[in-house]
Amino acid sequence: MIANLVALAAEEEQNPLIPAGPELLVGTIAFAIVFFFFWKKLLPNINKVLEERRAAIEGGIEEADAMKVEAQSVLEQYKAQLAEARHEAARLRQEAQEQGATLIADMRAEGQRQREEIIAAGHSQLEADRKAASQALRQDVGKLATDLAGKLVGESLEDHARQSRVIDRFLDELEEKAEATR
Repeated sequence: MIANLVALAAEEEQNPLIPAGPELLVGTIAFAIVFFFFWKKLLPNINKVLEERRAAIEGGIEEADAMKVEAQSVLEQYKAQLAEARHEAARLRQEAQEQGATLIADMRAEGQRQREEIIAAGHSQLEADRKAASQALRQDVGKLATDLAGKLVGESLEDHARQSRVIDRFLDELEEKAEATR
């Protein structure tokens, strides 16, 4: 049997690269059917999926661009608000410093005014005390002088009007002598 096959093969010298005619026809028809099926059924579905994928990618890119623009806008708003807040803080700090300086100046002026009032009150109190002491001294010195003069003269100087005149004259003379020695 093998020998028969070899003999048959030797008789027909056929080219192994070129198929036989009926086989070529059946192969071409089968190829056309598969190609038609792919072209009508598979190719539209593949194109549809590819188009959807392309649209999704483009939509994602557009959405990403929109989000990037929005993020940039939000960042700019944030920076503007931050700059405004810093400006406002600087303004408030400046106002506080100015108010502090004004308050210090007011307090110094008030302290100066109170000091002047205290000094004036002290001077007026000193003057009043000096006058009261002078008056009390005048009376005491006058009384002592009258008593001494009464003892020296040997007569009573109890007349009040005369006593006041003598005392006043004596004290005036003492004051004039004290002013002249200065």
